[in-house]
Amino acid sequence: MEKTRNTPALRTGLLDQLRTGNWVGYLTRYLIAGILIVFAVAPALWIVSASLNPAKSLVGGTLWPENPSFVNYRELVTNDFFPYLTWFGNSLKIATITTLCTVTITCLAGYSLSRFRFKGRRSFMIAILILNVFPAILGMVAIFTTIQQLGLYVDALGLDKHVSLILIYTAGSMGINVLMVKAYIDTIPVELDESALVDGASPWQTFRHIILPIMTPIVITIGVLTFIAAYGDFVIARVLLKSSDQLTVMVGLMLFQTDRFDQDFGMITAGAVLAAIPVILIYIPLQRFVIDGLTAGSVKG
Repeated sequence: MEKTRNTPALRTGLLDQLRTGNWVGYLTRYLIAGILIVFAVAPALWIVSASLNPAKSLVGGTLWPENPSFVNYRELVTNDFFPYLTWFGNSLKIATITTLCTVTITCLAGYSLSRFRFKGRRSFMIAILILNVFPAILGMVAIFTTIQQLGLYVDALGLDKHVSLILIYTAGSMGINVLMVKAYIDTIPVELDESALVDGASPWQTFRHIILPIMTPIVITIGVLTFIAAYGDFVIARVLLKSSDQLTVMVGLMLFQTDRFDQDFGMITAGAVLAAIPVILIYIPLQRFVIDGLTAGSVKG
């Protein structure tokens, strides 16, 4: 009903501004938006077109190939030298476990920082902010050395192991996410916790049955962003993983360019298209929750 009432007023306001000479501003905005859309969509369409092109080339082609086929995809998944499906599964496994660990830890830590008062709480939050000022790439040498030394004592935590990669991803994504969860929980009335405690609920029961359901937008936001970051990472995975069967899909795609005398752009683009599918399937249905989660904790009250 509200949308129906506002639509005529919106049209009237738009017509009034067009009559008063503001049509140049509207035309400029739509023109800029159209150009940005073309810049965003055209490369994606070109990659999809190249993946369907049997000529296996990125140049000299058209926006849509004359004889499209799935030969590049078939060669990609049946290639004996490049185990693409293994890389794809590795990426999904690492990103999924990292997401579950990050969401669990950040929700518990954010709730603790928001609802409990303890010594060192403020210093802990300040330390998180300071650590997030420095880019993660600065710690690559330290990370590599630490994982290398840990592998001498615990093989599962050494180089070329998925466990060590998951731990690094989880530790790296907790910082700012903890503060996001804390800011979101700050907007939830404390009276809900107090009512639950009066009724005999423990802090865990209060969190599990009352606060956590209300936190759905921020939980989904952190889960989606963490999955995308872990799934699409290249640098850390490239440094720590060595064996072909341990690589992630992002690192594996690079081998199509470095381990071949000829560059098969058909298989490269086909691999890129398949690698993008999980991110698309996760983000598009959940984008509404991501937007709500990013904005809900920005204003307290």
